[in-house]
Amino acid sequence: MSLFDLTIRNVKRNFRLYSIYLMSMIIGVIIQYTFSSLMYNKDIIDALQNRELFQTGVAIASVVIFLFIIFFILYANSFFMRQRKKEFGMYLLYGLNERQLVRMIFYETLVMGAISLVVGILLGGLLSKLFGMLLMNLMQYDQVISLSFPIGAMATAAGVILLIALIVSVQSYILVNRVQLTELFHAKQKAEKPVRVSPVMAVLAVLLIGLALFLICSGQYSAVWQDYGVFSLIATAIGIVGGTYLFFRQFAGWLLQLISRGRKYHEGNTVLWTSSLRFQIRGNTLNLTFISLFSAVIVMLLCFVTINYKVQFEAVGMNVPNAIAYESLDPAANEKIDELIKGSGHAINYHLKPEVLVAEPLTDRGIAFDNPEYYVPGLWLISQKDYNELIGLRGDKQKVELKGLEAVALAQGSDFPKRYAAGEMPDFKVKADGEKTFTIVEKKDYAYLGWATDPVLSMDKKPPVFVISDEAYGQLSGGAMDKKGFEIYGLADAKNAEELSEQVHALVVSQDKEAYYSSFADIYSKQIESSSLLLFAAGFLALIATFALASVIYFKQLREATDERLQYAILRKMGVHNRQFRSVIRKQLLFVFLPPIVLGMLYSWTIIKYYILDSVTDFPELPGIVWSIIGVFFFIYLVFYISSANLYYRIINQNP
Repeated sequence: MSLFDLTIRNVKRNFRLYSIYLMSMIIGVIIQYTFSSLMYNKDIIDALQNRELFQTGVAIASVVIFLFIIFFILYANSFFMRQRKKEFGMYLLYGLNERQLVRMIFYETLVMGAISLVVGILLGGLLSKLFGMLLMNLMQYDQVISLSFPIGAMATAAGVILLIALIVSVQSYILVNRVQLTELFHAKQKAEKPVRVSPVMAVLAVLLIGLALFLICSGQYSAVWQDYGVFSLIATAIGIVGGTYLFFRQFAGWLLQLISRGRKYHEGNTVLWTSSLRFQIRGNTLNLTFISLFSAVIVMLLCFVTINYKVQFEAVGMNVPNAIAYESLDPAANEKIDELIKGSGHAINYHLKPEVLVAEPLTDRGIAFDNPEYYVPGLWLISQKDYNELIGLRGDKQKVELKGLEAVALAQGSDFPKRYAAGEMPDFKVKADGEKTFTIVEKKDYAYLGWATDPVLSMDKKPPVFVISDEAYGQLSGGAMDKKGFEIYGLADAKNAEELSEQVHALVVSQDKEAYYSSFADIYSKQIESSSLLLFAAGFLALIATFALASVIYFKQLREATDERLQYAILRKMGVHNRQFRSVIRKQLLFVFLPPIVLGMLYSWTIIKYYILDSVTDFPELPGIVWSIIGVFFFIYLVFYISSANLYYRIINQNP
């Protein structure tokens, strides 16, 4: 009998065991193919404005996804190999050497890989169409995505399977070569020892977690973070990492110990599920700690990119509020651009021609603008009348009422907009037909003209704008100050004006390369495509990571179920019924599945709440979105919990 024939017989004889491993490989291929096929899908590429950015982003995400798949497959293989150690011992006893055994494993992996490749590509093709439609929906494009099987994506999936086969063979060779023959026969009989627990360490675990949560909940603007930021960060990290480790290592063991000392410990099935867990603490501590912390990171990442996606639509409008705005050129050029816009088919809601006065600031601009280095030099003064006219057309509630030398600084992008109280209003001196000292009554996070943009290079810098009273503006405009005129257009469908923006920008630049130009469409497509891709990739990675983390618990429990079949067989002979077995398994697995996900979600929610949601209070729907994401994670773990409990029960019912 050849090694290949032996491989086929092994698969047929141990189909249940192989089916778990095969399912892991199929899932890996589906994930890899589904994501990588998006990079080769012609319909998606044709719909995008920034194709190179998309392909680069997908390529980077594909590498990360591949690493997760390798981790998942290797963990599944370690479970698979452990269950077959006795079988390997028999092969070695009958004369097979390590190289032949590894070759047999390589053949098995290739056979299962070929099956996984076919099934994974077929299912992945359907899913790639679904996810392609989802991506287009996120980007708000109406592109139809056809069902396709790109050669490049299939070649990538085949390469992944071949690489997995090689890595698994190396892993198996190391495992077989390092273990003695007698150990292979008795590998499953090695029992873990219960961990020594201390009430002091258990209490310390709770105190560390409590300290970390207290520091997080105190908020980023609290005195402890403002005055002792580094210390607070280190204390929070130690509290979360150290507290979580001690929680599973000491607090869980101490809690089980307390239960074992209770008066009702010997009633019902408490003895059965608690005693088993006490012996599993040593082996589960690192896994559960890692799952808790990594789950928190994954949820925070997904919530952050989701919030970024939701805020991005409004952020683009805040940063670049005008459909098209440019510095006035000569009358002939302005007329040509006006005819171009009118002939483009875009409905024009309004066309304004405001004027600003150019002044030289004598006071530090940092008083009026956060991050003044992002602004063009100088200071632009606009009248209250012109400002309020445009704000009214936009429908925004940002109008101002000024008198005398009062001014409002439009600190666009400011993290700290502020309306000053009487007596706290800062003075700002400018050189404008002599020296004038304005009193800043308010610093607004609002844009009148917005960032200067370019259809290719995106955003450049933004104009430093002061809104001043009509009285002050009238006095200054009669002097010898420099003036700038602007042409501001409001279009009904500004987000789809990329082509028009390119044409207008070309005309403006041809007349004056230094002239101010800004267009909503220049930024919208780039921002929405990048934020959509980021959300899509993060969601995909989060799903895979959650699946991989839940699988760590899943395979760990299956391994322990296989090792405990003999004990359950003895209990069955002693008269324990199947109903009690099911109850014991559910309680035991709940103790393993629930704490890590609860801790992980607790960490992620507190950080998101106090460091993200509290900064974007203008979006009341965001907390609901965050809770929905957390709910999805709980649901995935619930599915794994139910699946593990059912499979655990089937395994212990088999003959040991």
